Amino acid sequence: MSLGTVRHDWTYEEVKALFEMPFNDLLFKAASIHRETFNPNEVQISTLLSIKTGACPEDCKYCPQSGHYKTELERERLMEVEKVVEQARLAKTKGATRFCMGAAWSDPKDRDMPYIEKMVKEVKALGLETCMTLGMLSEDKANTLATAGLDYYNHNLDTSPEYYQQIITTRTYQDRLDTLDHVRGAGMKVCSGGIVGMGEQAADRFGLLLNLANLPKQPESVPINMLVKVKGTPLENVDDLDHFEFIRTIAVARIMMPKSYVRLSAGRTQMNEQMQSMCFFAGANSIFYGDKLLTTENPEADADMLLLKKLGMRPETREDYSDEAYEASLSSAIADKQTSELFYEA
Repeated sequence: MSLGTVRHDWTYEEVKALFEMPFNDLLFKAASIHRETFNPNEVQISTLLSIKTGACPEDCKYCPQSGHYKTELERERLMEVEKVVEQARLAKTKGATRFCMGAAWSDPKDRDMPYIEKMVKEVKALGLETCMTLGMLSEDKANTLATAGLDYYNHNLDTSPEYYQQIITTRTYQDRLDTLDHVRGAGMKVCSGGIVGMGEQAADRFGLLLNLANLPKQPESVPINMLVKVKGTPLENVDDLDHFEFIRTIAVARIMMPKSYVRLSAGRTQMNEQMQSMCFFAGANSIFYGDKLLTTENPEADADMLLLKKLGMRPETREDYSDEAYEASLSSAIADKQTSELFYEA
């Protein structure tokens, strides 16, 4: 059996054993599996834009967009379609191949769907892959987004089922699983991962990856977020997660989900170049690129490109992009120090 065989029957004991491997052995195993499917010197680049910010009715304890907490985040209405497309066009010139749009909703309302559909169609017309995160989705709304041409839908499991109620009480773990079923049933690709460093135990990190890997079909994209502590949220004073434990989580995710893109997502501001490099070696092959993800800081876009250049890495190309176009975008990103404030991290 190939090291990179996709399985859906992982056990808790197997995941625990991976996390407890000697660090160098774990990274070697993860890097070997990574090379079976992916070019280890390419990174998929995504840009994430907040199309509606703040006043979310959910009570996720990590999130500054929750209406339950007093943070310094300014609320914003749903962006105009033209402004979203303008930012997507700029993202493409910076080397992004996927454009993700996030809205602080429990779920999208019927009145918002025509605008959402138009955003998908117009961003897709630019030659970008499209992704959205809008909260829970009904079967009908998932089908509507799929018909509009949405490629990916993001809906994270966040943590293990056992720890989930310590983080969120306004929706259940099953609600999240149902949304993923609706997304998959509509024919879209799934982007689903979680957040570590929320005060959980190691067993909860095991449980998160176990539930992701044992889904009926593993997510095509798996974002692994390091908690970004925001003043005013219940987790603002939680203890930091050891960086080696974070890298272990990346490596185990790569081993368990060998065909998925593993995204080094929120929290990169807290990571130096050496730590990010170890994450790439451990199998991370996707990043969010830009000044911000949703509402928290992200390393500057040109700093990301400079790091990739130091490592001899490059942005992953799509079939409809030429090597010359990517070389031009890389040179532009390094030279251009002006990045838009509308890029968000998540």
